Amino acid sequence: MGKRTYEFVQLDVFTRTPLTGNPLAVFTDARGLSDGEMQALAREMNLSETTFILPRERATEARAGKQVRIFTVAEELPFAGHPTLGTALYLYNLRSDRGLKTTDEIVLDLKAGRIPVRFAADSEKSGP
Repeated sequence: MGKRTYEFVQLDVFTRTPLTGNPLAVFTDARGLSDGEMQALAREMNLSETTFILPRERATEARAGKQVRIFTVAEELPFAGHPTLGTALYLYNLRSDRGLKTTDEIVLDLKAGRIPVRFAADSEKSGP
C-alpha cells in the first residue's frame, strides 16, 4: 500500500482562548479512508472526538448537507455536540476565508441525520 496523507486541523471548541475549551481534530477531506482507518486515526488523535469531512458533489451537499462522521477513541457516534459545532464553524470560516458567499447556516449530514447549525452576529460585543 502506498503512502497517503490526510490533512487535519485541531480546534478548541467553546472558547476564544487557545489551548482551552474542548479540543477537536477535524480531517478536512477523509475520502478514501475506511471505517477502520477513521477509527484508528481517532484513537491516534486521543481526543474525546475526531470528525471526518467527506466532500461530495456540490449539488448533493446543497441538498443533503456536508457529510461528516464522528468518532471517539472507541466508537463512531451518530451525533455529539462539540464536534458538530466545531466542524460547522470550521466549514463556515473556510467559506468566509475563500471569499465565498456565506449564509448564516451550515448543514451537516451526520449518522443521526441532517443537522443545521445557524450562526449569529458576535454576541461578545453586546453587554449590559
